Amino acid sequence: MKRLTALTAVIMLALTSQAAADPARPAAAPARPVIDFRSELQPIDGFGFSMAFQRADLLHGARGLGPAKRREVLDLLFSKDKGAGLSILRLGIGSSTDTVYDHMPTILPADPGGPDATPAYVWDGWDGGQVWLAKEAKKYGVERFFADAWSAPAFMKTNNNENDGGELLPAWRQAYANYLVQYAKFYQREGIGITDLGFTNEPDWTATYASMRFTPQQAVDFLKVLGPTVRASGLKTELVCCDAAGWDRQIAFTEAIEADPEADKAVRTITGHRYSGPTTVPQPTDKRVWMSEWSPDGTTWNEKWDDGSGYDGLTVAADIQNTLTVGNANAYVYWVGASLGTTRGLVRLANPGDDYRVSKRYWALAAFSRFIRPDAVRVPVTNTDPALQITAFRNTDGSRVIEILNTATTERSTTFSLRGGHDRHPEGYVTDETRSIAPADIVSTHGTSLTAKLAPRALTTIVLD
Repeated sequence: MKRLTALTAVIMLALTSQAAADPARPAAAPARPVIDFRSELQPIDGFGFSMAFQRADLLHGARGLGPAKRREVLDLLFSKDKGAGLSILRLGIGSSTDTVYDHMPTILPADPGGPDATPAYVWDGWDGGQVWLAKEAKKYGVERFFADAWSAPAFMKTNNNENDGGELLPAWRQAYANYLVQYAKFYQREGIGITDLGFTNEPDWTATYASMRFTPQQAVDFLKVLGPTVRASGLKTELVCCDAAGWDRQIAFTEAIEADPEADKAVRTITGHRYSGPTTVPQPTDKRVWMSEWSPDGTTWNEKWDDGSGYDGLTVAADIQNTLTVGNANAYVYWVGASLGTTRGLVRLANPGDDYRVSKRYWALAAFSRFIRPDAVRVPVTNTDPALQITAFRNTDGSRVIEILNTATTERSTTFSLRGGHDRHPEGYVTDETRSIAPADIVSTHGTSLTAKLAPRALTTIVLD
């Protein structure tokens, strides 16, 4: 029997080799990409941005932006019809004792006399324009308000300075927890529920501006104080941690939280930035995971889609695709919505003046956030073309979205097999150097097959009913 089996194998190998060498025999067609809308991967909490460090005040008109232009920018950021429909607003919890531009004022400007003394909180109802912006966002339907602290007040820290790192003094842990809860209560008084609360920003990096260091163990130790304090407050807010400067650096914080039952109980969402490099692995957790801050580096304002600078629109589109697929992120929060000068923000405001400019980075993010709504789920995609970066999603209203980034310099025509529904009238939108989520007649369907013409170096968004 063994000899027959071996002989059969030799014969089959010879026949296979002959067929492969036969020029008259047609080559096997490449596998058709499959999108399985019946299955699901991670849920999507949303897409967002920040206007901390008094950027919200700029949008309100501190440098001359008038009411009409202000509304246009608000529409760009929040409107699901006219703009990006961004659904997460990240707020900065301040630590500065002044209101100089680019500082975030604290609600506790004076040392009360020790960690056990009664604090004299101060609230102006403005918070660098963030209260106004949060109220505007709520009118557009935003429900996720993510408040994050860059530093504790100076007197709570080892270096007695809000800047240049320093660590939280252990004796002040409870007072700092109370401080964060009070900030959320002030927003509750304004009609804004802080849904997600963070106590540190980039604890692995010392900045010359507001910053504070935590080791993973120190973060765990503080969570054991903050968790019970938030639960006892009656606030309907959940904790996030730890916004490390790099996605890879966040892993140590995530592992420390996962290893401690009390800290693990306190945290709903793991948050990490990705300044130290692209996302290469998922975070080691079953919790929700947000990419909670990033913008590309650069030395000038840039409105290009694909100029090789590394801070153009295509760069951001590729990063979103990578973060959602490789990082399995549940949310993508861009650093800043609008700012001044050489900003890598989405929008540049005049300084001074009643005008603004829009980057292609904005349109890259908007192509995802407008169509992929909160509580959508990412679904599996099999793809054999390395030039195409493909993600697909199913929204709660039944609509389905396919995002395809063609990184090749030539047009591609690709046919997908769809599992989970028939579609007669798919919609196609293209974002590239000359188009910004522009409707395009590039998609057709036949039964469960969908064919799309993909422009070179472009992001194509396909929406199915």
